[in-house]
Amino acid sequence: MFINFLYFLRAYGLKVSVNEWMSLTCALEKGLADSSLTGFYHICRNLLVKREADFDTFDVAFAAYFNGVLSASDLPEEFWQWLDSPQCDVCDRDLFARLSLEFDELRRMFDERKREQNSRHDGGSYWIGTGGMSAFGNRGHSDSGIRAGGEGVYGRAVQIAGERRFRDFRRDRVIDTRQFETAFRRLRQFSSRVDSERTELDIDGTARETSKNAGLLTLVYERPRRNAIKLLVLFDSDGSMLPYSKLTSRLFKAVSRSNHFKDTKFYYFHNCVYEKLYTDPHIRRGRWVDTERVMKDIGPDYRVIYVGDAAMAPGELERKGGNTIIGLPNDEPGRIWLERLKRRFPRSIWLNPIVEDDWAHAFGQYTIREIASIFPMYGLTLDGLGRGVRRLLATR
Repeated sequence: MFINFLYFLRAYGLKVSVNEWMSLTCALEKGLADSSLTGFYHICRNLLVKREADFDTFDVAFAAYFNGVLSASDLPEEFWQWLDSPQCDVCDRDLFARLSLEFDELRRMFDERKREQNSRHDGGSYWIGTGGMSAFGNRGHSDSGIRAGGEGVYGRAVQIAGERRFRDFRRDRVIDTRQFETAFRRLRQFSSRVDSERTELDIDGTARETSKNAGLLTLVYERPRRNAIKLLVLFDSDGSMLPYSKLTSRLFKAVSRSNHFKDTKFYYFHNCVYEKLYTDPHIRRGRWVDTERVMKDIGPDYRVIYVGDAAMAPGELERKGGNTIIGLPNDEPGRIWLERLKRRFPRSIWLNPIVEDDWAHAFGQYTIREIASIFPMYGLTLDGLGRGVRRLLATR
């Protein structure tokens, strides 16, 4: 039954209300899904998913529920490369008989072609390809068939084989700028009431007082909020962080253009924090400030996020003089500075771009483990950032 899909989505953690479900039902009755799985997917996502952070969860649930419909997605990657770059879209329909087959027969033939085909085909009538009269592929002229890859043109496909937008997405994948911004919005929970007139409508209070007053509308106002979060972000730059530069730049962009924080400060370091913090990511000599000065000028109410792979030679963390930058010998081990920073800013987390499952055997496994014993460490993924933000929100 169709209602099973509702309970399936809820089982995956999506909070779909009855009103949203009824809206979906009305949309389907009006034919807004165009009687296609693709249309249904977009209608569902638009009506049932309320937060950007839940898009991936919805895709996972959708792919799992319609697994039987999408089971033809086992096409080798080479097939997708052929099908997504058509080289022929011209066909004389009069040269071919109109092809119209039963669905079971189409599926049997499709599976047969997958086993037999070993090269790309365009404009034909038999193989999985583009154009032509074949019932398999895309941009073709068959009366019915299974579309694989590409975009629908004539709308005659009875099934979409492995529509890749429905493939399982993982919440532990590397995230983009929009998802960074979504996660940081959670920090808005920390706010303080401005000492001013009550000018902001209190929705919950209004509903509560109205119900107490036998339904007679009673407006309740409260003082406006202002964001009280102050954030310090320290980026590891250069060296082993170069492969992650695009990812960290997305994080920088998301934080710097966010208006959710009362104050935001950025500094940079190389591998480990020592006596100096740099003011630009190029780690240029002279463009630095004393770490001690930063700790004095910035109060302990700042939340601190360290972004780095934590991978370095053990001496860089444990030894006096372990700093690899020539001309900047550190008089105290990096570990001492990290522990000092933790005491100054107790609400701190470390975001590591290395895949979390690889921490135990990646280069720098020792320093990764040791730094994780100082700061709560999370992967630089949607789940990792979410858990890290929750840690920053913790009152203890």
